[in-house]
Amino acid sequence: MLKNFSITHSLLLVFFNIVFGQEAQFLSNIRQLTFEGRRAGEGYFGPSGKLMVLQSEREPDNPFYQIYLMDFETGDVERISPGFGKTTCSWIHPNRQQVLFASTHGDPEARKKQKEELAFRASGKERRYSWDYDEAFELYLYDRKSKNYNQLTNAIGYDAEGAISPDGNWIVFSSNRVAYSHPLSDIDRKIFENDKAFMMDIYRMRTDGTNLQQLTDSRGYDGGPFFSQDGKKICWRRFSEDGATAEIFTMNSDGSNQTQITEMGAMSWAPFFHPSGEYLIYATNIHGFGNFELYLVRTNGGTPVRVTQTDRFDGLPAFSPDGKTLAWTSQRTGNKQSQIFLGKWNHHTALEILNEEGVDAKEKIKTTVERLQSMGSPAITAADLRRHVETLASPEFEGRMTGTMGEQKATQYVAEEFRRLGLEPAGENGTYFGQFNFTAGMEIEKSSSLKLDGPGKTIRRFKSKINLDWRPVTWSATGETPLKQVVWGNYGIVAPEANGF
Repeated sequence: MLKNFSITHSLLLVFFNIVFGQEAQFLSNIRQLTFEGRRAGEGYFGPSGKLMVLQSEREPDNPFYQIYLMDFETGDVERISPGFGKTTCSWIHPNRQQVLFASTHGDPEARKKQKEELAFRASGKERRYSWDYDEAFELYLYDRKSKNYNQLTNAIGYDAEGAISPDGNWIVFSSNRVAYSHPLSDIDRKIFENDKAFMMDIYRMRTDGTNLQQLTDSRGYDGGPFFSQDGKKICWRRFSEDGATAEIFTMNSDGSNQTQITEMGAMSWAPFFHPSGEYLIYATNIHGFGNFELYLVRTNGGTPVRVTQTDRFDGLPAFSPDGKTLAWTSQRTGNKQSQIFLGKWNHHTALEILNEEGVDAKEKIKTTVERLQSMGSPAITAADLRRHVETLASPEFEGRMTGTMGEQKATQYVAEEFRRLGLEPAGENGTYFGQFNFTAGMEIEKSSSLKLDGPGKTIRRFKSKINLDWRPVTWSATGETPLKQVVWGNYGIVAPEANGF
């Protein structure tokens, strides 16, 4: 005979009138833009917002990035770069007829390097993805009408990461050319031999390649510069000397007033101005070495605000000229390779959240709740669900069996999420909790026995120990069951690809 016993437990209760994901505060209608090729990234809008230039690995005989121009109105995709060599970091000229990009197609060894890389990949070998600061990179301006390439730089060293000012007069870019043209100390030479980015600085020049000016001069990698929409400011990332961390900086377009904006102690990079000039968006791996997330920070500094909540890489963000759309590179794809994504950007919410930093805590909570209530019921994204599932299924929560410490931790986690979202408690005494009884276990009475009867006689009477030779299941009851046919259905899960249950 079985006896059940129960204990009192707490249940989370809440009015689900506001449920949404962290990303949904800022981004809605998220969709993958690029699918072709092994990977794609660095998508930047043209001045009208109707064109986008991007880099992608999609040429069958070239394993390296090439530059492509996408027309949102027609869906046409035009290759801008020659098709051989390595390319990166493109930008559409304000006249919409020219495209800036960096390329090594002038390198006599370009095709040889392609074949070597293809052979390496065909061998089945793999290596962690890292950027190649090839000294043959030069800046080119492509004319869409004439199909001609105008080489703007001609110096040994990495010349890349370029962008054009809104008035079309200036190009800002990153280069380590000084390491090849000027003598280095023994210490710097040794560092540079192992890290070609160490001597990288920011330069600017006219769009015809004249009037070259060095804007920064620091030990460590200065790179990824972009102009603000009014052309008065430049943002970029500055790496520490050892390359372990990076922070976001801004300066005037002439190189003056260089100001550090972030102080996260992580690898924060790829900043981009919102067209309003109110804030910057950038990527950081503060949540883990291989997990880059998008963050916001005001252009005059302040507390950064997290935007994305998806594992692996989210970075290289860029706003459309009207500030209503965000493009970024993400590995939230099925094969975990980088592709470009688009999302509708909520500028109003971004400003509200940034403005809340530094206000009284109670007032901040009140403002947050009011904002969320006004938002109605935005969709919960797959990324939000995945984050919660992975957290609650982690070893820290010990399986969340009812009544255990792991389950109590899980309950508290959910309560904190409800509180963070501004959900109204519907439990006892103004909390999220309510008391209820549940069956915590079963106790088998010592007098329990089992007898099997056959036609006209007793087949066997079990006198052995309970739980050794036999055991009643939890739904057993005292009584007789006519013997017809007994089929044991078993329980559990059998998954061919993960049969670990």
